[in-house]
Amino acid sequence: MEELRTLLAYEFLNNPLQTWLMGAGIFFIFVILRFKLIEALMGTFKRLTGKTRTTLDDKIVEVIENPMRWGIIAAGFYLAFSLFSVTSDIQNSVEHLLRSVIIILAIWIFYRALSIFSDSMIALSRRFHTDLGESLANLLVSVMKAFTVIIGLITLFQEWGFNVSGFLASLGLVGMAFALAAKDTAANLFGSLVIFTDRPFKIGDWVKTPDVEGTIESIGIRSTKVRTFAQALVSVPNGVLANSAILNWSRMGKRRIKMTVGLTYATTASQMEAILEQIRTLLRNDAQIHPETIYIHFTDFQESALGIFCYFFTHTTNWGEYMQVRERINLEIMKIVEANGAAFAFPSQSLYIESMPEPLG
Repeated sequence: MEELRTLLAYEFLNNPLQTWLMGAGIFFIFVILRFKLIEALMGTFKRLTGKTRTTLDDKIVEVIENPMRWGIIAAGFYLAFSLFSVTSDIQNSVEHLLRSVIIILAIWIFYRALSIFSDSMIALSRRFHTDLGESLANLLVSVMKAFTVIIGLITLFQEWGFNVSGFLASLGLVGMAFALAAKDTAANLFGSLVIFTDRPFKIGDWVKTPDVEGTIESIGIRSTKVRTFAQALVSVPNGVLANSAILNWSRMGKRRIKMTVGLTYATTASQMEAILEQIRTLLRNDAQIHPETIYIHFTDFQESALGIFCYFFTHTTNWGEYMQVRERINLEIMKIVEANGAAFAFPSQSLYIESMPEPLG
């Protein structure tokens, strides 16, 4: 026992062997038991989060699980180190090291938590029926992850006493140069944000802008692809789209038919009244015509025709169905005009001769 006491009292780096053994024992206990500790701690958290309706808290528990394992090891190291008698320089270095570990773990947790933000943003985009959210979420998360890493590195440098002021100043100059060089890219990025938040169109919509008209085929981070009616694919920068007037034909609740029907001047007043009433009755009883806005009126004495102004809407906004309804209504109007003994006018001129000259000889 005396030899054992002598051995345990043997000093190494100003600390007895007994302290080294106790410190090593505490550290390895934390290393070995960290899985059990995490299992018990996370099990409690998971039971609590399992009782809630949202899955957000469950994802947060998954995010902090792995960093906490390393946090337990760091805690074991700190407890073991607190047993030692060391110089102030070593004490300061170890404290810097432990604070650095805490910073790294915090950055790690925040870095992993950004994935939850990405999933939430994608779910939000699906709720609003747009595929822009996935691309936008991936871009924003990538930018935020890079920003998180940069902030973490700057914090670590400051912890170890490095002067980061010059680095930040040079970073600002580089950022200004980058912003000038990538101003179009930045404009397209902000244009994507505007398109995502305002949702002026979605894939499949028929739109018209001052530059292009066609169907939206895809919406990206930099540009939106529009398939024209000539089947050409046009890529329009989102920055341009965000600052343009966008006419979305697919958002119409009903589709307008506006035309003027011209009858010949041989049409009598009674014929005109009958034709007007029959056209109104036709439109009011047609299931594919919107009943609230029907205007059929004899409005103009034109140069070569009596003009009937026709203004009404179809229920359908689909181009093909709209054309079929318009064709059918035109044929029905022709039948009404023919049934009333009237005729359609066409551009013409009448020449009246009051008298003929006497023949010579």
